[in-house]
Amino acid sequence: MDFGLKIEQQQKLVMTMELQQAIALLQLSTTELQNHIQEEILNNPVLEVQEKENEFETDKTDPDEQSPDTVENGSVDWEEYFSDFEPYGSGDKKEWNKGSSYVSPLDYLASREVNLQEHLQLQLTLSSASGPKRLIGEYLIGNLDANGYLQGEISEHAGFLGVDETEILEALKLIQTFEPTGVGARSLRECLRLQLDVLEDTNPFAAEIVENYLPELAQGNHREVARKLGITRKKLQEALDFIRTLDPKPGACLGGAGETKYIVPDVVVENVEGEYVIVINDDFPSLYINPFYRNLLRSGCEEGVDSFIKERLDSALWLLRSIEQRRLTIYRVTEQIIKIQKPFLEKGIHHLQPLTLKDVAEKIDMHESTVSRATTNKYVQTPRGLYSLKFFFSGSIGGAKGEVYSSSSVKARVKQLIDEEKPDAPYSDQKIKELLEKEGIQLSRRTVAKYRLEMKIPSSSQRRRIS
Repeated sequence: MDFGLKIEQQQKLVMTMELQQAIALLQLSTTELQNHIQEEILNNPVLEVQEKENEFETDKTDPDEQSPDTVENGSVDWEEYFSDFEPYGSGDKKEWNKGSSYVSPLDYLASREVNLQEHLQLQLTLSSASGPKRLIGEYLIGNLDANGYLQGEISEHAGFLGVDETEILEALKLIQTFEPTGVGARSLRECLRLQLDVLEDTNPFAAEIVENYLPELAQGNHREVARKLGITRKKLQEALDFIRTLDPKPGACLGGAGETKYIVPDVVVENVEGEYVIVINDDFPSLYINPFYRNLLRSGCEEGVDSFIKERLDSALWLLRSIEQRRLTIYRVTEQIIKIQKPFLEKGIHHLQPLTLKDVAEKIDMHESTVSRATTNKYVQTPRGLYSLKFFFSGSIGGAKGEVYSSSSVKARVKQLIDEEKPDAPYSDQKIKELLEKEGIQLSRRTVAKYRLEMKIPSSSQRRRIS
């Protein structure tokens, strides 16, 4: 054994900060990338935003032309000026509204959509409740979920507020009289019962069914429930049809107000004269390097300032390159997906082709992980609607004649068969399997059941209706 120096050559992948940033940017959606760019602009003084030029030229006033609001000595007639712009001034209100774009704050408040809590709070204010009862009511309204159901137990609320349970129940009973009917319930049974209580014309068996037989009906035991009620299955079906007209989520129409989230497509695919054109959504600020810092670096500065500017310049340049690389990667991945899934775009979901990440990666000479990141949280606007890029990837199912079907298209076919079945004789999973086999799709009964459950479709016994 001895000590010595040896020189070796090795190849290894080092995850630098720049590479990590490029990978992170590739996974971001357009909206997330916009937020990231705004943060970089705030943190990096070298980055500047390219302002968009105004497409419309502003009107230029002739300096020789005298304004009607001026008097001979050049001063402004302020009384006339304010009468033109005051919404409730001494001038003609109708004429002012006709020629002005002013929007009253009251109009804004009237047009703004209120949420469930605000809607109930207004009714509580208009009610006769006062003192502790009103305070408890405000607390309970704040504990309603988006569907209008009260969260937590009565005992828990009473212990938290330090009051008796009867006071909680009295305030809750008041809230349950508010609109929408059924709000403030603690269970589905109570929600439906509250709605039945205010209806004048109801089915004679609806209240008893809601009170005692909801779990059994959910399991499809229609025959047993009809026997216990002493009615025919047809009468039971009529009662169930009436119960289905009630709203199981009374607060849903108001619960999400102000929380609407819109999907911004990252890619737009358009059909132009029979060819599909791909456009990447670059709806974010156009960046450039501020020339002031470059000139400052060339002219020479202090050592600490010099290193800081170099670091910021390197970071800005790498960000610009990463954004461009992200755009090119998403374009190439989307282009290959569209080529493979062209039958889907032209004929519909039943012609969706089986596709994996590996198939796309091999076509464009990329790694599967890169394709996966490029399609994560990305949406594409197509002539057939808005879809996630992940939607186009699905497993394959073999056919009788060597054909291959996409699992998504098979699911769509299963749903179509169920939609077309007779209500009084729904297809069983075995029957659906046999119908698919006639079309050349080889599928087991267990797989049919799995697809049906994934689409949240109940079993044949639960779908059966008595005509």
